[in-house]
Amino acid sequence: MTLDVFFTPAALAPHEVAGRAVFVVDVLRTTTVICAALSHGARGVVPVGGVEEASRLTQTLGPEGVLMTGERNSEPIEGFALGNSPLEMVEEKVRGKTLVMTTSNGTPALLAVQGASEVYVAAAANLAAAGARAQAILQERKDLVILCAGKDGRFGLDDAYTAGRLAMEALGGRRRRKGLSDAALAAVDLVRRYGSRWERPLVLSAAGRQLAALGRQADVLDSARENSYPVLPVMRNRRITVEGG
Repeated sequence: MTLDVFFTPAALAPHEVAGRAVFVVDVLRTTTVICAALSHGARGVVPVGGVEEASRLTQTLGPEGVLMTGERNSEPIEGFALGNSPLEMVEEKVRGKTLVMTTSNGTPALLAVQGASEVYVAAAANLAAAGARAQAILQERKDLVILCAGKDGRFGLDDAYTAGRLAMEALGGRRRRKGLSDAALAAVDLVRRYGSRWERPLVLSAAGRQLAALGRQADVLDSARENSYPVLPVMRNRRITVEGG
């Protein structure tokens, strides 16, 4: 059994995801936003590399059924229909729409795992669904990768804690250490340090503090609600949809 955690995409080499199942985590806020949007009826989410690519793709897909969403420096992007807040992903705005998304940390992480056999989106918001799939994959194939988006190319407490929670779900709550990489062990130890309440590690993280300073603490608290958007997003051909939907 092998369970690897990578704390930033910069630490990830292409061969380390090739043919493996990967769970991408950016709990503040991209993966939470994706769960919220799909839970409220969005047709899909397409991560892109930047603002220009988002504009081009929106024109190609047809602007009537497409919404551009995202952020730069935690702030909404001028000209985009939506920002990067899970609280914006309400049914009346997103149902039936395709979201073209670009964010500072989350979408680069999603785009960094091309070559993986499967790519899933994980957050507190869908921990049970993501954890059940991670456990099944680990039992069947004995191999799993959790990729944290981090913050600005650096370790992020919020994502590392989320990776630890997901790793523990994948292990079925067993306190085993064999097969866990050093980073996976560190992530699991963060859970032992902070316990089961999401608010503390998310609020204390650099991302959480930045959002609070911008008056967006409600986003942090919403992202800390376990199983609030209980879907399992899967990315195929750069399009994220609900698994089985």
